[in-house]
Amino acid sequence: MPAADGTTGFSVLQNELKGKSTRIVLVAFDLLYLNGYDLRKLPLMERKAHLIKLIAATDIQFSESFQTDGREIFKRACKVGLEGVVSKVRDSVYASGRGNNWTKKTCAQRETLTIAGFALDGNTWDGIYLGRRKGKDLVYAGKVDHGFDKASVAELRKRLTPLIRKTQPYAKKIVHKGIWVEPQLLAEVEYRAKSAEGKVRHPFFKGLREDM
Repeated sequence: MPAADGTTGFSVLQNELKGKSTRIVLVAFDLLYLNGYDLRKLPLMERKAHLIKLIAATDIQFSESFQTDGREIFKRACKVGLEGVVSKVRDSVYASGRGNNWTKKTCAQRETLTIAGFALDGNTWDGIYLGRRKGKDLVYAGKVDHGFDKASVAELRKRLTPLIRKTQPYAKKIVHKGIWVEPQLLAEVEYRAKSAEGKVRHPFFKGLREDM
């Protein structure tokens, strides 16, 4: 589902599905059966040729293929903010389940965000809460609970404990329970995409930023 800037976003699709959307379209990329005939043993490009003829006079959109250097396509996709690319062997037959005939590669984005708090499950580390600066306000940007090891957890607890405060540092309170801190430390975070609200999706903690 494209956002206003043309990039794809699962959160945009979710928001559209909440109402009676007129923007959602079906995009077809493969055809397995046609008029009772099993096409799965045909090469991919032949299946796509049948597909494009089948949907030519319909509102269904055809997913175009780029037969060029995969590394260059991936680089360009990430540069314009897409989530990634799917590559397929052009003469491969269709096979159910996992295999080597197609692969999905996602783009990784990085951002430096403010640590607003951390979470514990009992006494076990359960991640950090992030914030993004918008003027003087700190806006919730999601929670990271992956990418930590014993050394990084020990360092974070050591650095964050003296900064503990009673209230959330966010301009708009969130419902999550956490141990809130003065928003002084910055974290480098890698993630796949952002939601419509600006929350990072599938984030990984990469380390503290000491140079900003």
